[in-house]
Amino acid sequence: MSITRSEAREQAFILLFSITFNDYGIDEIISLANLTRDYTPADFTLALSSGAYEKLEDIDALIEKYSENWNKNRISKISITILRLAIYEILHVKDIPISVSINEAVELAKKYATVDDSSFINGILGNLVRTMELSD
Repeated sequence: MSITRSEAREQAFILLFSITFNDYGIDEIISLANLTRDYTPADFTLALSSGAYEKLEDIDALIEKYSENWNKNRISKISITILRLAIYEILHVKDIPISVSINEAVELAKKYATVDDSSFINGILGNLVRTMELSD
């Protein structure tokens, strides 16, 4: 059974979100999910979650830079995770339009967080993209 990219993205969000609560890496999280729920991630899920995890330091630096007047520690774990995933996708997944990546992030925020979080995420991603366009 194949899943949509939106479903794969949501699964990647859930896997990445799991690392915020323990010291496991993404590979361990996936292994545990496989053992406990017989879960095998789709290729796109694996690419997003692993890629974002590998670039975590760089992505977190961008979150700090573009979340004006907000310390990363004040941002909810859900919003941080969504931002990590979206920023990875925007910077490294070239076959997805940036507007789709931003929209998908906002939709994840609407589902898992609050309206304020979705606006906050949209604003940070918008600032990031505008700066990228100016430097291109």
